[in-house]
Amino acid sequence: MTQAKSPKTFRVKSFGCQMNVYDGERMAELLGEQGIAPAAEGEEADLVVLNTCHIREKAAEKVYSDIGRITKRGRKAGKEPLIAVAGCVAQAEGEEIMARAPAVSMVVGPQAYHRLPDMLAKAVRGERASDTDMPAIAKFAALPQRKRINPAAFVTIQEGCDKFCTYCVVPYTRGAEISRPYSDLVSEARKLVEAGAKEITLLGQNVSAWSGENEAGRSVGLGGLIRALAKVDGLARIRYTTSHPADMDDDLIAAHGEVDKLMPYLHLPVQSGSDRVLKAMNRSHTAESYLKLLDRFRAARPDLALSGDFIVGFPGESEAEFADTLALVESVGYAQAFSFKYSPRPGTPAATMDDQIAPEVMDERLQRLQAALRRDQLAFNEASVGERCEVLVERRGKLDGQWLGKSPWLQSVHFTGDVGIGDLVTVDLASAGPQSLGGVLCEPAIA
Repeated sequence: MTQAKSPKTFRVKSFGCQMNVYDGERMAELLGEQGIAPAAEGEEADLVVLNTCHIREKAAEKVYSDIGRITKRGRKAGKEPLIAVAGCVAQAEGEEIMARAPAVSMVVGPQAYHRLPDMLAKAVRGERASDTDMPAIAKFAALPQRKRINPAAFVTIQEGCDKFCTYCVVPYTRGAEISRPYSDLVSEARKLVEAGAKEITLLGQNVSAWSGENEAGRSVGLGGLIRALAKVDGLARIRYTTSHPADMDDDLIAAHGEVDKLMPYLHLPVQSGSDRVLKAMNRSHTAESYLKLLDRFRAARPDLALSGDFIVGFPGESEAEFADTLALVESVGYAQAFSFKYSPRPGTPAATMDDQIAPEVMDERLQRLQAALRRDQLAFNEASVGERCEVLVERRGKLDGQWLGKSPWLQSVHFTGDVGIGDLVTVDLASAGPQSLGGVLCEPAIA
């Protein structure tokens, strides 16, 4: 690798979950601290960071395709862009990436991206660099203070997972469950609010497994952290994602009924409605225990909007077992949900299981499941028409004078009026579609 010019512009391209979005934002802040500016829209960047996700099928192959496209476009523009591969594909397949893709200057895992500036310095000198170390939360102390904050901000409070679902690579790419300290999180929340955040979403691979010691030295879980954050002046809304049914304790359930700032929305993946499939997935719940848990949440907060994750076509899934999933969907009535075809991930137990499902069967089942989920999402949105609620304004809409924000139930709401980004406004929900609602502004923005 030849010596390169110090990059003046960068672009971070993030794939996958909200934690990757958060990591991408933090990497952008790190690069900004080095005096590197975001590349203008349509301009080829001097440095491109591919912040990858390993969950979906053929994730690594898509990375190589992106590397080829970036290199080709850069050369056409007269540039030799530096390329960094970050995230979970980097963690899982870093050595192979370095061997197979000479155009890649840096490979950095999700627990080591705070060292990106040092790696960049090596790349400029013509040295390739790889770092997939997995230190316990060390990166957070090394990250710069956040200066440019959206009204709705993310905070990672927990990383890793100990559940070892048989289809999932997260324990191998993100490591064991680790919780960030309570005091660090309360301090970060205060700083985010001072910088303009009105809403904070707490993130974790298994966010409900978070635990720590409060200022009195008492052990608390996620419910206790939420109660502490609710005391932060200026913070109007709190959300969290993604949870596991095994870690939803009594205090967290109670917090949904007792903490006004905790929004009435719960994302709780189930994956399947079949107990046999759930056992094969190494999920610790049954369909019945999951439904009873949802009943407890709804008893605490009757207007709760529910969201879930589903995998269709898990090895050995019969038509009757898929029908169990459809029955569970019918029973719950999800406001939102995410559904995917099973894809074998290298190194996971499910990848070598017998009775892998034919792609055309998975396709057909996914279409049926998504039709049911779309039906229920539209029904939830239609049932919201006539409600009056606060909407957090996040950005301008596509039409002149239009604004877009989120309802307490995480619905996209568009409306017109004299408001600004970051305002909390009162809106009457007047019309509903499958993906969003139309609203009518009721009163001036709440400062």
